[in-house]
Amino acid sequence: MNPYDPVERPGAHLVAEQFDVDDPWLLTENYAPDDPRDLVGRMIAEDARNVDGLHKELTRAARSAIELLEPMGRGDLDMRSRNGVLEAVGPQVDVLAARRAAAYEQLTRSIATFRRLIPEQGADRPSKTATHGLGTEQEPARNDDWAISGDRLLGALEAVEAGELRFHRSGGVHGDIYLSDGQGQRPNPEVWPETVRRLVADGLLHQDNSEGLYRPGQLLSLTQQGEAGLRDARTTTPRVSAALRRSNAPAHPGTTADSTAVPVTTAIDKPSRSR
Repeated sequence: MNPYDPVERPGAHLVAEQFDVDDPWLLTENYAPDDPRDLVGRMIAEDARNVDGLHKELTRAARSAIELLEPMGRGDLDMRSRNGVLEAVGPQVDVLAARRAAAYEQLTRSIATFRRLIPEQGADRPSKTATHGLGTEQEPARNDDWAISGDRLLGALEAVEAGELRFHRSGGVHGDIYLSDGQGQRPNPEVWPETVRRLVADGLLHQDNSEGLYRPGQLLSLTQQGEAGLRDARTTTPRVSAALRRSNAPAHPGTTADSTAVPVTTAIDKPSRSR
């Protein structure tokens, strides 16, 4: 039985429903600190806490709005007042509703990532004995390929190679996720946290969770697979551009297709997955 009321704690309720755990933090109890499942499990617990915190704030703001509207519902109006009835409460409700929706979406993405990391037979609950990754035919469809599309994969790997790229979560209820470079600034070009999470889950990046997620942030580094992926991405990207230029160029009389052209490959040598 789910121990959480979705009206009070929708984040924790969703995690309990998906994984049959009494506490979201239990998702990490069977895995070593450097295991990607431990990292993503912590993200799920933090994301669920963020959803519940925003939900509580939104509920409080909505109740304040209802209290302001109740006199109007009874016809008890101040005919001389020209001020807005909801004043600051209305915009606050809108902002909190948008933040809660974004946090809930982030939680569902973290849950989807965790499911890819655990065996199919243990998808409802992480097994204490199951340590093997998914086989190709067992792996469920993933829905975050957008996070590494275009030049996002190469850009993230190059930013990590440059050194001192760190993964952070800000303090407070909202707990925004962001990245910083060696100067403590947001990386330029921008690197998406969702891209980093995907690459950590895929084994291309290592996230040092022995350091604080809030301060100083968790340092990212390339794994051996990530170094290979970076080399492959660097060689693939110019080849793709050249192929696009050839396909868009006008045909010249007497020319034939280049039979020696190298086929385009993906940056990561993995089977393609449906979105």
